[in-house]
Amino acid sequence: MPEWAQQIRKGNVRALARAASAVENRTPAADALLRKLFPHTGNALVIGITGPPGAGKSTLADGIIRLLRREEQRVGVIAVDPTSPYSGGAILGDRIRMQSHYADPGVFIRSMATRGHLGGLAPATTDMALLFDAAGMDAVIVETVGVGQDEVDIARLADVTAVVLVPGMGDDVQAIKAGIMEIAGVFLINKADQPGADRLEREIHAMLSLAHHDGPTPPVVRVVASEGGGIAEALHAIRSVAGDRGGHERSEHIWRRRLLEMYRERLLNRIPAAELDSAARAVALRRKDPYSIVDEWLRRI
Repeated sequence: MPEWAQQIRKGNVRALARAASAVENRTPAADALLRKLFPHTGNALVIGITGPPGAGKSTLADGIIRLLRREEQRVGVIAVDPTSPYSGGAILGDRIRMQSHYADPGVFIRSMATRGHLGGLAPATTDMALLFDAAGMDAVIVETVGVGQDEVDIARLADVTAVVLVPGMGDDVQAIKAGIMEIAGVFLINKADQPGADRLEREIHAMLSLAHHDGPTPPVVRVVASEGGGIAEALHAIRSVAGDRGGHERSEHIWRRRLLEMYRERLLNRIPAAELDSAARAVALRRKDPYSIVDEWLRRI
């Protein structure tokens, strides 16, 4: 284990790839490795990119990677994709769009399947980000699956969350309401050269004037990711927000969310699937009540 951790710290790609597989598959070795590596985390800027399908999240991420590599920064990318109904693995759409970076040793891209997990992330995304951080990545980009308004789990992981929106997707206000408004550190209007961009920007500002925010109002930046337009301004805005949110208080807030999620997940994993099915059947048939079952599980733990 110490040698494995040391190889990851040195930037050994094979060791990192093997660790990424262990983390995603939730092996016992992964937990031991992450404990060993955790003291070396906390240095990478974790950027979350979320938004509706077709908003251009992958193209935008590709542009940000290019800028970071020009600065000679090492970049880790976690692309959360839908789960294939055939293999159970990730549908690798993001890898196709980012394939120009695969020959670059300074970029490590990992696709992860949601495996039925809601909220836009895969179950082990937080651990994967910590792994990349410990491996010496200067920035970690996490692109969510793109399922819609409930994609708010990224807020407990990213230092800054960029919400990507595009004009002409029907009811624009509908696309940016609910929880997605609260998690945005930066709003990026992609395809800003298309009709409706002015209207979308006005609606975002109108929503922000009504919403309650802790701290500064999120900036709104126009980009045309397919042509590289506005990418530098977007990265500058992300870094500015990250700087404004720095300090232990922000870190404690993020870790409070992470710890609750990690605790919840580990509690669920301690209940065998067969036992869960049996309990669900007993409740459905009114043989047992759900409160007694949950209390029994808690007492056991």
